[in-house]
Amino acid sequence: MRLCIFLFIVIQLFSCQKKVETSTILTKEQLSALLIDVYLAEARAQTFPRPQDSLMKIFLPREKKILEAHGVSDSLLRQTYNYYYAHPKEFEAVYDVVIDSLTLREQRSLNSKYNSGPVPQKMRVD
Repeated sequence: MRLCIFLFIVIQLFSCQKKVETSTILTKEQLSALLIDVYLAEARAQTFPRPQDSLMKIFLPREKKILEAHGVSDSLLRQTYNYYYAHPKEFEAVYDVVIDSLTLREQRSLNSKYNSGPVPQKMRVD
């Protein structure tokens, strides 16, 4: 699944290379939030024990909903990827935020999993 998304991104980056004004692309914060949601949806889809092609059928409609929720069209996403492809340092900064956010979410999830058990009652001494 990750390979498919990676290939999609790479294909989008190499298509239609032209100058894009920064006012017609997503900001670093917007792109980071979008990518976080996409990666979380991908991770959820991979929890289903199904073949890869079936997972794509599950994931693609979810991806469209994510884009709609963020108010992002396919063309805006393509322009954004083209811009960040031409500016790799800025794109690296976006991915740093994404990685940090996902790592923090994972740590919080693990901490809540281990700390959410029943709290033992203190022994009463009468």
